[in-house]
Amino acid sequence: HDIPNEWPKAVEKQVRGFVEEVVEADLVGRKDMRDIPFVTIDGEDAKDFDDAVYAHEHKRGNWTLYVAIADVSHYVQPKSALDEEAINRATSVYFPGHVVPMLPEKLSNGLCSLKPKVDRLTMVCEMEISALGEMTSYKFYEAVIHSHGRLTYNEVADIVQPAETELQQRVQAKQVKRYAELVPHLTSLYGLFHALRETREANGAMDFDTTETRIVFGENRKIAEIVPVYRNDAHKLIEECMLRANVAAALLLESAELPALYRVHEGPNPNKLENLREFLREMGLHMGGGLKPSPRDYQAVLKQIAHRPDHHLLQTMLIRSMMQAVYQPENVGHFGLGYEAYTHFTSPIRRYPDLLVHRGIRHLIRNSKHKCVEKQPDAPKLTKAKIYPYNMDDMLRFGEHASMAERRADAAGYSVVDWLKCEYMQDKIGDEFVATVTSVTSFGLFVELNDIFVEGLVHVTELSNDYYRFDPIRHCLEGERSGKIYRLGDSVEVKVVRVDLDEKKIDLQMLGGGERGRVEPKSKRGSARGDAKSSGKEREGKAGKANKSERGKAGKLASKPRAASKQSAATKPRAKAADGTAKPKRRTRSRAKPKAD
Repeated sequence: HDIPNEWPKAVEKQVRGFVEEVVEADLVGRKDMRDIPFVTIDGEDAKDFDDAVYAHEHKRGNWTLYVAIADVSHYVQPKSALDEEAINRATSVYFPGHVVPMLPEKLSNGLCSLKPKVDRLTMVCEMEISALGEMTSYKFYEAVIHSHGRLTYNEVADIVQPAETELQQRVQAKQVKRYAELVPHLTSLYGLFHALRETREANGAMDFDTTETRIVFGENRKIAEIVPVYRNDAHKLIEECMLRANVAAALLLESAELPALYRVHEGPNPNKLENLREFLREMGLHMGGGLKPSPRDYQAVLKQIAHRPDHHLLQTMLIRSMMQAVYQPENVGHFGLGYEAYTHFTSPIRRYPDLLVHRGIRHLIRNSKHKCVEKQPDAPKLTKAKIYPYNMDDMLRFGEHASMAERRADAAGYSVVDWLKCEYMQDKIGDEFVATVTSVTSFGLFVELNDIFVEGLVHVTELSNDYYRFDPIRHCLEGERSGKIYRLGDSVEVKVVRVDLDEKKIDLQMLGGGERGRVEPKSKRGSARGDAKSSGKEREGKAGKANKSERGKAGKLASKPRAASKQSAATKPRAKAADGTAKPKRRTRSRAKPKAD
């Protein structure tokens, strides 16, 4: 995947020049916020702490929210060796148990990381939030903080979420005692979270309730198990805080008319939207909005399906109808999040676009009289040429490269996870599983093995002796003679028949000749197909081809060819996250801290 993973000698030399801790000279021009009880809230295995938060609740029920982000721009200067390599990498790449960082560890896990009980340089976004959860004002400034605690999502959830069982009450009492000094501040943050969440939902925000998985390694770095990771209220709390800070940064850059990178996400693709509407009709659902649905229209469908047993699969189809989010200097808004302006400000340790945004904000702090920035009296001036020597052409180039690097990192992560899962399944050949159909193609069914969260392919040749027609609208395969239907969300029984580590393929066989497939009356068949039957000659020419170009074409046939090529779950088309980032139906977490992306 051509992931850069060696540091140039010039970078190593520059890094050796950094001291281990913040020195007095670094504090010039910064607001001293070391007494404010900022905390970091991350996963158990996180090492690069980008962000710290604190909220002060006022008597009138409103809040002041402070989001402090590691000030990477203080250490990584434009056109330095570090900067050139950061541009080259553009993003940290996360694998299970390993990371290829955008910045050397001395910075990413050390000097820039907001570790507890040490001074750290930050860029702070201070926001006034009304009792109704609306951001009424914001300002940015440079500061120094001293994190008062490194907490995990689970620890915070144990403290703030209602304890319903006796065990939960015991755990809560233990955590409240352990973090007694911080509990009032966490409670204030939790109240703010509810206000922010309710306001965003009222404005039509989409909330895709996805379940991620985490690989647990045993001996010899082999998978011991794959376990689900559920988002609790602490995850959502941090997400809401980061979203507001990202919006504030975008509004600042846009109002200052500064060349900058935005995180943009256009509305759904017209062709995919048409297919989605037909699919929803088949499922007894309706989405409003006509040719240009709004996030609120998507939200309405999510509410309709919330309690359906197949809601995860229906949700995946909604996600797949969307475009992919990208970085670009032209702000066209963010459809998935429902914002008119959005950028990435909160993760400069691991994303180059965030570092560029920080430089733009620092330029405004030091050189402009914008009402939404605050310069300290002792802060020296920094010329634009020194801190932000960019124009629109530069931003266009940076945006294209960062978008490419993001896709490259995702592809590399998926590839490693697919290989690890294949290794995990090698000793399970011959084992039988109950599985769920997660995708239907002209060449077969992708299914996820229940409980172990591994996907494989039931090729069409493994189905019962029949010709199977692929219906891309209804997302099903239908037997011409038997009328047997296999569709998205079906529960099936399969056996593992082949695992290919080199190709990263897991091939499955339908048990009982596929007898779990449904048979529908002829009057119901083909209602949404759109094409007439193809001839037998067409079948012979098209059946079983597993090229990517086949996917999504209407009216394809799939029969038993003499030499059909097979696709693996590794090459299955990915769905996209709420922000348009490509992702599989169930993502395996290899990132230490997925936040508000």
